[in-house]
Amino acid sequence: MNCGSRHQRALEGPSPSPARRVVHSVCLALLVMLLFFLGGCSPLSMVNTIAPDDGFVLDGAIGYGPLERQKLDVYYPEVRTPQKPVLVFFYGGSWLRGDRQKYRFVGQALSSRGYVTVIPDYRLYPEVQFPVFIEDGAASVAWVKDNIAESANGIVLIGHSAGAHLAALLALDNRYLEQEGISERTISGMIGLAGPYAFEPENFRRFRAIFATAHPPEISRPITYARGDAPPLLLLHGTDDNVVLPLHSQLLQERVDDQNGRVTRLELEGVDHFDIVLGLSEPFTHLAPGVLPCLERFIREQT
Repeated sequence: MNCGSRHQRALEGPSPSPARRVVHSVCLALLVMLLFFLGGCSPLSMVNTIAPDDGFVLDGAIGYGPLERQKLDVYYPEVRTPQKPVLVFFYGGSWLRGDRQKYRFVGQALSSRGYVTVIPDYRLYPEVQFPVFIEDGAASVAWVKDNIAESANGIVLIGHSAGAHLAALLALDNRYLEQEGISERTISGMIGLAGPYAFEPENFRRFRAIFATAHPPEISRPITYARGDAPPLLLLHGTDDNVVLPLHSQLLQERVDDQNGRVTRLELEGVDHFDIVLGLSEPFTHLAPGVLPCLERFIREQT
């Protein structure tokens, strides 16, 4: 598969047989459930238990602001590669929940490939409403720019679900970074995993209060800011995603294409909303085999 194409439905690399994939997935699920019941921990914490814990040096709980939720973890490769960009990963959680420490498996996966990887927390509802969590994201990027030498090679934003919504707004609506004194040229690219780029929260009772401060509502939608001179985008979505439909990535890709912008959209066959982020790390890469190869190729091409 050519990850650099404009749009295609794809699965990178050799795919395991359906029977083998089912057996492997069931075994992993049973192991996670067993650890969950024995230890009382969350499923994501169990993923961290199973995932490798080498290839990085962690500098954790660094404040990028004065508040409790304004902290980030930095995963430095054991052998640093000065010419590579910094990756900033924003997790999802419906703007209601999330904890950077539960995404160690992401930090390990990316830093073990030579990238300094930063995972920030950001404030959530009901403590804050839109756009405060976007502003926190911008503040964390400003900290990266000021404190990590490799940021001179560029910063690539990566987000999953609500985190992809955050990353896309930072990449497309340059007001947030400008408020932090950051030139958008600092952002080398944005990688979105299953992002709700055309999300209309006013149509969902669960999310109305979170975005009630968006006047007009369009200012909370990344597709509103699609433009030709934005940083390059890589939009990955699973065909089996029933939480955030692949249509969101399609609509953003079409809007950016209409503006002659740089965007690649890939649909991953048989991948759901959670597979796509679990697929970043061993031993879960079989759940979304296309994610890591395309992510790395995109980063190389942009930086």
